[in-house]
Amino acid sequence: MFAFKNRICYSLKFAQCWQSKNFSMGKAALDRVNLKGRSFLTLKDFNAEEIKHILWVSADLKNRIKHRGEYVPLLQGKSIAMIFEKRSTRTRMSTETGFSLLGGHPCFLTHQDIHLGVNESTTDTARVLSGLADIVLARVYSHSSLEHLDKDASIPIINGLSDLYHPIQILADLLTLQEHYGSLKGLTLAWIGDGNNVLHSFMMSLAKLGVNLKVATPKGYEPDANVTQEAQLLSKQFGTKLQFLTDPMEAARDSSVLVTDTWVSMGQEEEKKRRLKDFHGYQITMQTGSVAAPDWTFLHCLPRKEEEVDDEVFYSPRSLVFTEAENRKWTIMGLMVCILTDYKPRIPKLKF
Repeated sequence: MFAFKNRICYSLKFAQCWQSKNFSMGKAALDRVNLKGRSFLTLKDFNAEEIKHILWVSADLKNRIKHRGEYVPLLQGKSIAMIFEKRSTRTRMSTETGFSLLGGHPCFLTHQDIHLGVNESTTDTARVLSGLADIVLARVYSHSSLEHLDKDASIPIINGLSDLYHPIQILADLLTLQEHYGSLKGLTLAWIGDGNNVLHSFMMSLAKLGVNLKVATPKGYEPDANVTQEAQLLSKQFGTKLQFLTDPMEAARDSSVLVTDTWVSMGQEEEKKRRLKDFHGYQITMQTGSVAAPDWTFLHCLPRKEEEVDDEVFYSPRSLVFTEAENRKWTIMGLMVCILTDYKPRIPKLKF
């Protein structure tokens, strides 16, 4: 009997740990979204209701703090370790100011402060930070570094950017589009540019929200094959359209949103001359927009170069880039609140 009780206790403990670290279990848990204790490495791991919930919390915090002027110290007494192997304006500012606005303490760590797997093993770093902070945001070169941290940490890990995904950027993009259009379902997003980490994160999320995706990349710059295969399955599952093209104008045709990103990412500087030549004709201009939907808009995660999009589009009323940049703050705040608290939004649920 004693051994039987021990087995039951162990099973319950394992189930609770698995539920907190990974996914909610069973229908009852799915009826009420609870992301507390979850890591956020890729949107592949999150279903539609969970993504919607994060955006709902984000919109609620934006309303309470920005529009109503309230002080909302939901993260008082908590700290975040921010590991930055790559520099960033928006990711650092949004996370530091957002965590502070919520009453918490951000601690910024550059490559001069911490070398993952160099001065100390990633396993040891994960365990040390688990005892010193409540959550980690890591902006890294290799996605495997995030997976290693998450495996050995006992606290949640947020992907601040990796070579494979940039999920926190997509949260800001989705909130921006929801605010502008009132809903997301039925929109068509045209990605015109490199098959990179931002595109990968769109591919892991848009279909779940009923958004169609058209991708135009030069030959040789297509998105990752495994991500593409997963995106095709999601598109089929949720009944959305997914197209891969090489003609920017064909991608833009009848699309609601035109999106591009840098053609030369950090670490690719030596390829710049070749990349600029290969991406000739991919600049987004008003001519590109002339074949898009009448109410088309433009997004860019920044920083932007003029060869990617001209000034006429970038600074036009159709461009949502600065709202998009600001929403990086509200969505990272919403995400951190979801992961660290049981907070319930006060505003009505958003329409998607």
